[in-house]
Amino acid sequence: MKLRNLVMTAAGLLLFAFTTLAQTGSMEGDIKGADGKPLTGTMVKIDRTDIKAHYQVKTDKKGHYFHAGLPLGRYTVAVEVSGKDVPIAQNVQLRGGDPTNVSGDLTKSGGDAEQAAAALAAQDATRGMTAAQKAELEKQNKEREEALKKNKELNDAFNAGIAAAQNKQWDQAIASFTKASELDAKQHVVWAQLAEAEVNFAGTKSGPEGDAAMQKGLDAYGKAIELKPDDAGYHNNFALSLAKAKKFPEAQAELTKAATLDPPNAGRYYYNLGALLVNSGQNEPAGEAFKKAIETDPNYADAQYQYGVYLLSKASIDASGKVTPVPGTADAFQKYLQLKPDGPFADSAKSMLGTLGATIDTTYKNPTAPAKKGKK
Repeated sequence: MKLRNLVMTAAGLLLFAFTTLAQTGSMEGDIKGADGKPLTGTMVKIDRTDIKAHYQVKTDKKGHYFHAGLPLGRYTVAVEVSGKDVPIAQNVQLRGGDPTNVSGDLTKSGGDAEQAAAALAAQDATRGMTAAQKAELEKQNKEREEALKKNKELNDAFNAGIAAAQNKQWDQAIASFTKASELDAKQHVVWAQLAEAEVNFAGTKSGPEGDAAMQKGLDAYGKAIELKPDDAGYHNNFALSLAKAKKFPEAQAELTKAATLDPPNAGRYYYNLGALLVNSGQNEPAGEAFKKAIETDPNYADAQYQYGVYLLSKASIDASGKVTPVPGTADAFQKYLQLKPDGPFADSAKSMLGTLGATIDTTYKNPTAPAKKGKK
């Protein structure tokens, strides 16, 4: 097999290798009552602050609670005690991955918080006010009511969009998220969800209609990033959408930005960048991106494989047809097989090693499997 054909065969699945970031996360924690014991059957109220949304869940018999499927963002958390909300955390940043732990211990602040809440509720806010001051207070209350009404409409529209998107009803999702953006144009999560819906909708269309939907999605991502420029996930997902639109230089810039903003996930961003560059025919910068991915995370199996493919493309062939790889080629394929012995590229990696004349270890085992007991 010619070297070029070998490399193309090895890299053939890369076109579908892009990964997006989850848009939801989870929260959990343990709640202790004023007596120091687990607070069971208590309502934990989780309120989003970057866009008005409310979630709640009860603690179990051990005082533990868990809530999954929460949109990424900032939250305040409170528990309901004797009909009053006692705050336990504010400005909590929820991210994807492992659940965010938010626990509460009411032995430290619960009693004081309850007394303060009760005193505040009993206070006559208008006592000692002049007629003008009372009129101003009434005006403020009316404005607050209007704001709450608007927030409810915003929350309802946003949640309707999420529900439609989960059912892949992209046109309905677009309508709901568009309504939410009109109610409050400063909510970055609304624009990000609208962008995702538009891009997915574009994938179901062709020609001018598909192009128009894609452009709307890109514009929406631009607004989300304008409102929250430090969100690496937005830059990543924007880049993948740009790649779908074949805007490769812009996509490359966005993925590089994502890696800079979020070093712990830089391996994934660099891998996405490498995949993007391969698909646009830019082999050398792609190889550099895969190299950065494995330097950031040596156990990123797919990056090891793709770096091996890149190195294989630099091999030389003599007159007899013998393939001489550059240093590190076989190591990359071997590393992939160590990490993913049954992975989607395993057969291809073994084929590459066979072509290179390297010894293939076919006895790889799951490193987490329990050791076999010896015979007595």
